Amino acid sequence: MILRALFLAWGDLLRPRIFGVVMLGIGLTLLLFVALQAGAFWAIRNFAPETLSLPWIGAVPVAPALSWSSLVLFPLMSIFLMVPVAAGFSGLFAERVSEAVEDIHYPGAKGVQADFWDGLWESLAIVGAVIGVTLITLILTPFLGPLASVLYFAGNGWLLGREFFQMAARRHLHAPQANALRRRYATQATLLGVLIAMLLTVPVLNIVGPILAAVAFTHLFHLCRG
Repeated sequence: MILRALFLAWGDLLRPRIFGVVMLGIGLTLLLFVALQAGAFWAIRNFAPETLSLPWIGAVPVAPALSWSSLVLFPLMSIFLMVPVAAGFSGLFAERVSEAVEDIHYPGAKGVQADFWDGLWESLAIVGAVIGVTLITLILTPFLGPLASVLYFAGNGWLLGREFFQMAARRHLHAPQANALRRRYATQATLLGVLIAMLLTVPVLNIVGPILAAVAFTHLFHLCRG
């Protein structure tokens, strides 16, 4: 069921209606990272000391070196940032993507549009939780070693699975029914969320991660309900 949902999702990314959302998602993601990179560059140049005096060496330029080195470190940081970005973008793209997927694959079982603001606030709550899991993982890494990555993917996989499955279900079911269905298929939703979280750590491919997640969980919802 999980692999079928992913297989269908990859095939859907090139469909015209969904491809337009993919390009919009890529554009917004790149714009967000450029803005964050520019902000980090500006903050370092303005708040870091210009020079640092070292014995026998003399004055060493600090701010220029740190600001330019941030251009190299930021792509590595994006590996961790893409998961909260995906959670945040889910509120923006899930409805459009789910509608397109249901028009193509499930015309006889189309849902109704959920309230945008409810989805957005829920997405922001998930973003906060994802950031919390990421920070806890980084703090515990020296103590947990390799198990830290297990905690990272398991925690974020559960959060992403909960968020995206809930958004797909909310188009068809009232909140209590959607919650009951999500709990019934919690294992499938979490495993698919883990796969999405792993994809979001792969450079380049992670750019399409948020849209792929919305498509895949729409398919997973219909497969579970069917």
